[in-house]
Parts: sequence; C-alpha cells; structure tokens
Amino acid sequence: MQTSARLVIIGAGIVGCSTAYHLAKLGWRDVLVIDQGPFPRTGGSTSHAPGGMFQTNTSKLMTGLAHYSAHLYESLRWDDQPCAALVGGIELAETPERWADLKRKAGLGRSWGLENHLLTPDECKARIPILDQRKVLGGFFVPDDGVARAVNACSAMAREASAGGAVTFQGNVTVQDIEVVDGRVRAVVTDQGRVACEAVLCCAGIWGPRIGRMVGQPIPLMPMEHQYTKTEPLPELAEWAASEITIPLLRAQDHASYYRQHFDSWGIGNYRHVPLPVEPDAILSPKDAPVMPSIRDWTPEHFEEAHRAAINLFPAVEGRALTYKINGMFSFTPDAQSLLGESQVARGFWVAEAVWVTHGGGVGKVMAEWLEAGEPQLDVHEADLHRFYPHHATSSFVRRRGKQNYLEVYDIIHPKQQMEEPRNLRTGPAHPRLVEQGAAFFETAGFERAQWCEANARLLDGRNLPGRDGWAARFWSPIEAAEALHTRENAALYDLSAFAIMEISGSGALPFLQHMTTNQMDVKPGRVVYTNMLDRRGGIVCDLTVARLAADRFWIITGGGVGPHDFAWIRDHAPDDGSVRLEDVGGKWAVFGLWGPKARTILESVTEDDVSHQGLKYFHWKDITIGYVPARAFRVSYVGELGWEIYCPMELGLKLWDTLWEAGRPHDLIAAGMGAFDSLRLEKGYRGWGADMTPDDTPLEAGLDFIVRWDKGDFHGREALERQKEQGITKRLCTLTFEDPDAIVLGKEPIFANGGERAVGYVTSANHGYSVGRTIALGWLPVEHSAHGSKLEVEYFGRRFAATVQPDVLFDPEMTRIRV
Repeated sequence: MQTSARLVIIGAGIVGCSTAYHLAKLGWRDVLVIDQGPFPRTGGSTSHAPGGMFQTNTSKLMTGLAHYSAHLYESLRWDDQPCAALVGGIELAETPERWADLKRKAGLGRSWGLENHLLTPDECKARIPILDQRKVLGGFFVPDDGVARAVNACSAMAREASAGGAVTFQGNVTVQDIEVVDGRVRAVVTDQGRVACEAVLCCAGIWGPRIGRMVGQPIPLMPMEHQYTKTEPLPELAEWAASEITIPLLRAQDHASYYRQHFDSWGIGNYRHVPLPVEPDAILSPKDAPVMPSIRDWTPEHFEEAHRAAINLFPAVEGRALTYKINGMFSFTPDAQSLLGESQVARGFWVAEAVWVTHGGGVGKVMAEWLEAGEPQLDVHEADLHRFYPHHATSSFVRRRGKQNYLEVYDIIHPKQQMEEPRNLRTGPAHPRLVEQGAAFFETAGFERAQWCEANARLLDGRNLPGRDGWAARFWSPIEAAEALHTRENAALYDLSAFAIMEISGSGALPFLQHMTTNQMDVKPGRVVYTNMLDRRGGIVCDLTVARLAADRFWIITGGGVGPHDFAWIRDHAPDDGSVRLEDVGGKWAVFGLWGPKARTILESVTEDDVSHQGLKYFHWKDITIGYVPARAFRVSYVGELGWEIYCPMELGLKLWDTLWEAGRPHDLIAAGMGAFDSLRLEKGYRGWGADMTPDDTPLEAGLDFIVRWDKGDFHGREALERQKEQGITKRLCTLTFEDPDAIVLGKEPIFANGGERAVGYVTSANHGYSVGRTIALGWLPVEHSAHGSKLEVEYFGRRFAATVQPDVLFDPEMTRIRV
C-alpha cells in the first residue's frame, strides 16, 4: 500500500474508474483508487448492474451525460469486445396516457439533440421478436440507447488509466477514517495503512453516507433494493444465442418493468414492488456478504406482479424457470438526481454519488475536469452537492423521499407535480392567512408557496379568459389568470418569504463583490443592483439582487430554491483572511411583494414615510415603518408593476401581512400566487435562473448585456466574456408567441425552423400572457433564427404550433408603470 497520493478515489465502480480514466487523459499522475471489494468486481452497484442505458431524460444535463457515457463505453474494448452494445432502446406504451407521454418524450429527446422515432406495434415486434404486439399501442425508439457491460468498462478504463503508472488501483482496502486538519483533507486511513493526500473523491455509492460522516459532510442518499432476474434459455430466442445483445433494450413503464437480452435468455428488471430501503450502516462489506450488494435473498412475493406483466407482453416467458435472481441495490437522493461537488465542511473532500451506470462515464469526465480546473465545465446545478437545505439531509426525510422516488421511477410525472410527503416543513408567517384564502400550495425547497387562492374565484365572473385542457390543465387553475390581471388592474400581495438572503460584510465586502459580479457594486448605500455572477467560462452561475446596506455591508437576495447553490458558490470564492464575513439571514426575514397600480395608495395609508417616486426611487431601498412594524422596502418589481418587496423580521411577518391586508381592503387587494407571478414576469421578459439560463449560458447570450459593466475593471469570467463579445454569440434567448391563441406549452419542447425534422432550439419556460392575450415562451435559438419576426414551430405532444420571435418585453417595454 502506497503511503501518499495526490488524490485518493474511494470506490472503483463506474464513477471512480471513469474519473481516474479521464484524469489520466488530462495528465494527472499519482492517483490512487481503492475499494473494499476485490477489483474489478468490487461488490458495489456496478458489479451487478444490468447496464441498461436509456438516454432521454427531462434533464438536459442527465441526457448529455448518458449520451457521452453510452458512446464512451462503446469505444472501450475488453477481451476484444466493446464495453457497450448500442442496439437501441424502446419504451412501450400499453395505455393511451403512456402513448401520449411518449409523444411528449419524443419532443424532449429532440430538444436535447437525440435522434428518436415513434414506432407502430408491428415495428416494435420487428425489433423485439418475442413481443406480443397486440398488447401495445406503439413505442418510442432511440437508436443509440443500449446496454453497458459495466464491469468490463471499469476494467478497460482502469487498464488505460494505469498505463505508465498514472493511476494505481487496489482492492480489498477498507477505509477507516479520513484525517482533516484545519478544515482540509490530509490523509485517508485504511486497514492497509495511512495514505497522505491532497484530496479525496468519494465514489463509494451505497456506502457513501458512511464515508461522508468521516469528515462531517452529509451525503443524502437512500440505498434501495431492486429486483433483477434472468430466465432459462427460451427456444424463441435460439437464433440470437450466439450474440449476447442484439435485441433492443426495452421498457414497459406501464408495468414498471424493463427487459434485456442475455444470449437466448430474457432479463427482467422490476420496479413494481414496495420500496425496500436499506440503511447504509446495514449494508455488509463484500467479504462478509455472500451476494453483493444485496442484504437479503430474492423475495418472490415482490416479483409476482412483474412476472405476470412479463408473461402478458412476452408469452414465451410463461413456464420458464428463473435461473438468476437478485435483490440488487442502488441509491436515490431526495430529488432523484446525483450528488457532485466539493465539500465546504472539509476542503479537498469531493463527492460523486448516486450515479447510475447510464451516466457514470459522463460524470467521471465532469469530475476530472472539475478537479483540474477548479470549476465544472458545464452546467451541473441540478446535481450540485450543495443544492439542499439542512432538513433535506435528515435521515427521515431522505428515507421518505427515497421511497417515493423509487415508486415514481416509471410514472408519468407532470413538471408541476408535487411531492405529497413530507410537506409543511417550512411555512412563512402569512401561511395561516393563505390557508384562509384557500391557497393551493406548491413546495419550493420545502417552503410552502401559494400557486393560486380559491378565494379569488370571484374574479372570474364576467371575464372571458383562455382555458386549458389535458396535460396543460393539470396543477393549474384559471384563477391564476384572474390574479395576474387583477395585479395589473388593482393590487396584489404575494408571499415571497421563501427568498434566500445572505449578508456580506467587512472591509473586503465591496472588493469581493466587485470582482465576483458583472454589474457595478460601488454604489451609494440605499441602492439596489441586479447582477450576475459568472464562472471562468462566462457562464451565469448566480442571478442576484444586491442591496448596499452600508459602506461595508450588503444583502444578496436570490430564489429560495437555489439559495444553497448560490451561497455555496459565494463561500467557495470568498477570501479566507477575515476581511469578508458571510451570514445566511434568510430565515430571519419575512418578505412580501405589494404590486399594482394601487400599491402606493395602500402603502401610504399605513406609513408616515415618504414612499413617493422621489422619496423611494426605482431600484432603491429604505427602512420604513408600516403600522407598528419596522420594515425594509425595496423598490423593485419582478411582475412589472409599481410596488415593493417588503422585508421585516420573521416574528413580525404576520402583523405586517395583516396591516397591509386591512389597508388594502378598500382597494380590493388580493392575495395572489406564483402562477400569476410567473405569467407576469414572462410578459416582461424577465429570465429565471435554472430554467431560462444556466452556467452553460452567458449574459450576452441571455440578453443581459445591460448588467455587464465593462468599465468597472476586472471581474470573474470577464476574459471569457470579452472573447465572446469579440467573436460574436452563436445563440440567443428569445421571446416567442404563438399564432394559435389556444396554444400552450410548458417548457423543454423542441423548436423547429423551415419545417425541418431536426430541432434548432428548445423552450425554457412558458405561460399564457393574460395582459397581452398570447401564450409566451422563452427559448434558446441559433442567432440565424433569432431575428424579430422569424417564423418557427414548437412541437407539443407531437403537434406543431406556429410561433414568431418577438421583442423580449411584450408588456410596457418603456417601464412607465414601474417608474411612477
């Protein structure tokens, strides 16, 4: 056992091997990969993975990682055989609902650049010889989906990484501790000795939480048992016996099952059983378990329904013995995404966890580039290690969400569908008042936010508002439309207490923010600034509102759902010399938005402070008193109407809400929800980080060049942005409207030009603009298709709607309603 290394990778499964392989390609040396099992069949999830690789995912990131992984594995060789067979993948529809969803999925795949086709039942039969095509309505086919030979891929990557001594692999090594000194990793202690190191990468999979505890880093994942079995040889597959895999990989999601060929045997994977969570501490080591990574024998009672479903689709399976049976194991996080990044508890401790074989090759590339450059080279925010709040990491929460995510793996999930449990973990002071208003609550990062209020159904009387049906009508109410219009016509009160707020102070606060942001931070106290933070590629990492409270004190305000991500980025880049102090103060402040033409009349009736246009200008703030409540009023508006974001201490929030509510009664003030909020912001062309723009996009591309102050001096990402400015952008975030007044899309749909079959772009977010009378979509387009008036098509469930590129701001482009 060597006694030192530049990097120790814990876990020699698909992620650990891929990271080592890609680091070696980048020129790294002195990397040690250790595993508690015998390498290469280490005993973790990779060792028994069926290897199915379906690439299409609602996440652009995960689709891209899967696409890279599939072609990486195919390029690798072990025993003169490729480490993947890209024979294609078919998802079958047995119900009309599933068939409709496959049409939606076809559009999703095209948005992310995947070739795919919808198949008739006979076309499915032609590719799946034992299928009873009478039982299906059709299929969704991706030609380069397939099956990975995961253990072979690990072996091949390890062989190449080891060439020349760049990487050393050692099995049968148990990690006992990780030494952390002054907040930084210094060594890994194993049963084979101590290894001094600069960094550690945890790729321990189902054992990850145990490793994380050694340095105090929560790794919120829940191992779950999962059944997989193989039949005895089927005579009907005899002519395929000479080849391990030639028949496409198959999903029958209406029965929560998947299938693959093993020569002349048929493999069956089963999600159609009750969740079987396994605590990480209960998982035996490879040397102590007869079959890894299972902790129990095959449970036949959990396979009965899946077996009947298999016989229904594949009659040849009936009466055939099951010769291989395992309750395998893999893991789920609270949102079913992976966990990637460097710990802020112990610097130098990196995590790449909850990664399936489907994405393992790509994740290894991401982690290698991240370790090399210090920043990820593409948008990984959906898998960011720091995206969770503390309550997300509690064992009870992780267990409950893990079980639910397992049950929903193959469900048809609406983009607005809400988790049912656990709920009501985070509620603002106005929550009981919103309950009284009949609010429909949607959850954001555990915070309950009103989407609409049933009390506002009265506003529908006499209005001829556009409706919705089918998929678009789910988790929606026409009340959203009425609330949006009422905000424009009168006034509305919005609960924004989910906002995340960080206070930055100290002698170095201003220089730090000047360097990290695109806009000018050296403004007078009392000013509010909208800005971005960029990575070195010029990509938008954070989209923020910053208020200067004093010469050496600032507030940074961001969305509650991205608060942990944004704060982690800021902490990562803050100086450690004591000149900058950072404090998360979001939980201390209630936040309400009061907007609409009557907002000033309402506020003036309960404050003695000057809130006129001159007394409190646009993008300024000041402390005022509302009734008896000391508050901080920000003259900003994400809905495009006169008004304020009003902050007060959390314990005074209910009193503030009630004071504004009573003052608003004579003016028909309503409590409005986030459905109206979203519609209003799209009419103004306001972008949302994480949906409309990510680190893969720059401010110049996103139409935010007006917040890039080139005259302020150097800032993080400036060099890349200057280079892009000189060379010119190739894509642009555009506003589109539809010719059909009833057209509605929801986001991630493909955009086509000139009747083509290959998508030129995709929708990021969409809603009906009730004030402008049209459906609005934001979407990414090549520059050549981004000119105002360009005619395009957006595909929604297989149907194409004509769309036109419009100016970014459709409502009040002159800002006359805000600046009064």
